[in-house]
Amino acid sequence: MPKAQPALSYRDSGVDIDAGDRLVEAIKPFARRTLRPEVIAGIGGFGALVELPKRYREPVLVSGTDGVGTKLKLAFALNRHDSIGIDLVAMSVNDILVQGAEPLFFLDYYVCERLDVAVATEVIKGIARGCERAGCALIGGETAEHPQAFVPGEYDLAGFAVGVVEKSRAVDGRRIAAGDVLIGLLSSGPHSNGYSLIRRILDAAGADLAQPVAGVTGARTLGETLLEPTRIYVKPVLALLAEFDIKGMAHITGGGLTENTHRMFPAQLCARIDTRCWQRPAIFDWLQRSGNVATGEMHRVFNCGIGFVLVVAADIAPAVITRLGELGETATAIGSVESGAPATVVA
Repeated sequence: MPKAQPALSYRDSGVDIDAGDRLVEAIKPFARRTLRPEVIAGIGGFGALVELPKRYREPVLVSGTDGVGTKLKLAFALNRHDSIGIDLVAMSVNDILVQGAEPLFFLDYYVCERLDVAVATEVIKGIARGCERAGCALIGGETAEHPQAFVPGEYDLAGFAVGVVEKSRAVDGRRIAAGDVLIGLLSSGPHSNGYSLIRRILDAAGADLAQPVAGVTGARTLGETLLEPTRIYVKPVLALLAEFDIKGMAHITGGGLTENTHRMFPAQLCARIDTRCWQRPAIFDWLQRSGNVATGEMHRVFNCGIGFVLVVAADIAPAVITRLGELGETATAIGSVESGAPATVVA
């Protein structure tokens, strides 16, 4: 008689269904706080049902997806997982905001080698906080364990946002003209871009993430400064769109100031940005100095203190800046639109 083989289970192969169920129960209260009136059925089903807001006459859906990139490596190194979810939401909702879209709902994808419910709960709590800041509903997502196919103790994230804009109010940049003004909204730091270079700089400088850097981080550590989450510009910019004619918008992400700003322009127009118009946050000075990074490379990789750019006619620029201040944003005129092949000149 052949020897009986032991009974195998999914848990034996490295996938813990019970842990996944515990995670779903743990995050439900946080997701519930993000719900909008349009949500008919959220977390728990095979799919989520969301109505379009009835105030839209010709609604157009706008979608975006993104991740957090190697900023996750800092979260792992510091064992800090409470804010990285905000970054995840910000990267997608700020992208769809560029076209004037109001974010309706958000889904996340969390993948790991073996599920740590406590860590995953912290991450998804951060995602829920990001959704609250953006005014969108966290309606679902996917948590996946990939045993022996992923780095033990680490995870990766992807996010997906869907928004809506009135067809006649969509912002596409077609009306931008020479003489218009660029208005920059300040960032909170590097946001979620350039972290592969940041990590190389940290290694080259022998920097200690657990220590503050004089003149750069204040009372916070270097790690805390670099983990500062991406600003979510949704609520103030949507309020601004209801009051002013905004011709174009850009989210300053990978590619920095030079590669993102002119993406909204029609042919034969370029942007000229004057970096003297704002005070660059000290963390960027430290990164450039510690890594001996060329100024042009800084502008091509990082936001250098400007996380979002608006284009408006020159005559309304002062009023727009004032209103942004009332809405809680620090904004300033950073340059102008000129005739020329599509490009961004930063000086």
